[in-house]
Amino acid sequence: MAHTFEELVEKQRAADEAHARVEELRDAYGAPTAAPWSETQTDTYETAWRAWRDLARDAQAAVTEHAKDENKPRNDIEAEVKAKTKTPTSPDPKKTPSTPEAPPEGE
Repeated sequence: MAHTFEELVEKQRAADEAHARVEELRDAYGAPTAAPWSETQTDTYETAWRAWRDLARDAQAAVTEHAKDENKPRNDIEAEVKAKTKTPTSPDPKKTPSTPEAPPEGE
C-alpha cells in the first residue's frame, strides 16, 4: 500500500506520542530495579511499550515503502518526516481541553 508523505508524518507523530507515554510512565513509576512495580504498573508499562514498538515499526516500514515507491534514499525520506514531525501543528480544539483562567489576584 502506497503511503503519502502526510501519512508518514502522522505515523511518526503517533509513534512519538507513544514513546512520550512510555517515558512518562517510566518517570512516574521510577526504575523497576529501584522499587518493585505493582502488577498494574507493569501491565500498563508493557502495554504502552508494545504500542510504541508497534507504531514505530509501522512508521519505519511505511518510510521504507515510500522511499522505494518514490525512488529516493530511505534516509532522506526519514529525515524529511522527522523534520516535519518537529514542526508544531495547530491544536485540534476538540482534543485540547479548555482550562479556566485563574481569578485575578485579590479575589
